[in-house]
Amino acid sequence: MTQKIPFTVDHVGSFLRPESIKEARQEVAAGTLSQAELRKLEDQEIAKLVKEQKAVGIRGITDGEFRRGFWHIDFLENLNGVEGYVPEQGYNQQFHGKAAPSYNIRVTEKISFNPEHPFLADFIFLKDLVETEVGYYAKATIPSPTMILRQELLANDGSSQITKIYPDLQDFYRDLSKTYQEAIQAFYQAGCRYLQFDDTNWAFLADTDKRSELTEKGINPKEIAQICTTIINDALKNKPEDLIITTHICRGNHASSWLFSGGYEPIAKELFSTNYDGFFLEYDSDRAGDFAPLRYWTNPNSKVVLGLVTSKFPELEDPNLLVQRIKEATDYVPLENLAISPQCGFASTQEGNRLTSKEQWAKIQLLQEVAKKVW
Repeated sequence: MTQKIPFTVDHVGSFLRPESIKEARQEVAAGTLSQAELRKLEDQEIAKLVKEQKAVGIRGITDGEFRRGFWHIDFLENLNGVEGYVPEQGYNQQFHGKAAPSYNIRVTEKISFNPEHPFLADFIFLKDLVETEVGYYAKATIPSPTMILRQELLANDGSSQITKIYPDLQDFYRDLSKTYQEAIQAFYQAGCRYLQFDDTNWAFLADTDKRSELTEKGINPKEIAQICTTIINDALKNKPEDLIITTHICRGNHASSWLFSGGYEPIAKELFSTNYDGFFLEYDSDRAGDFAPLRYWTNPNSKVVLGLVTSKFPELEDPNLLVQRIKEATDYVPLENLAISPQCGFASTQEGNRLTSKEQWAKIQLLQEVAKKVW
């Protein structure tokens, strides 16, 4: 048997923001509420969320990303050498549905980890709430280092200064790995034993249209995928043995919209060559492809988490069909190495997906019912 984390029923990380937080953020922007007052409200709502997660049987518990505007930018813009900004042309990826807010990150100088990163204090607050009972773990979620590579090299609008900052891109790749080595150690010292790297870069590299665009630019998608494997494995190489680090491979998630299509086949070999302890994979629609790429999974000490239930829409999936799909996946991965989850978070941006809080929790309850039948 593998380690218990990821848990048999797990989740990606974000939950729908309460209206109180959304309204408070608007008041902060208008200057009628202080940041301290907002944080106090966030503390209260996160405490409620922790209780709600425990009530539906979740054991790897997050703060729902309640303090963030975006799943990735809030973390990245607090690294040394990275800044958030408002691009003139809007967000540089076009969602199939509602457009993402016009905000992004860019590298301005050599990258390193910020030892005063605000996510560390956020995690300690969560841990103190969660780990008052045996069997529960506070789970931290941060974007993968390859998200910076994608922004600067693969999906940039031509304004990137990365080759001026790093004339030798190998130095860029090494700094990405080193920054995340230090991030891993910082979270570990803060008491984290369950950390997740969220990543839309692999889905970008698997998308047929994006692969064609890269090829037209003179970029070989296969070579970039191999570089991503190296960056991630270098970041993970000194991780403590009792720290579980997983990844979620996302195809884009904003207000129930999506970015990328395509199965994992084009990048599966490189993806499963990374030394993660768990892989959260999206398998909620035809855009995800079949389970055949799981044949590249080779590490019996890791788990594959099947994201069979969509977080984008309220309709509940057929439990019998979910059971059947889990059975199909065992053609490639033993049942003891499988787990299930929603395909993505419920609110990768603060706006949230198009369902209610009640419908969100019904999705988790469905997964729990299916798990009882299968495991």
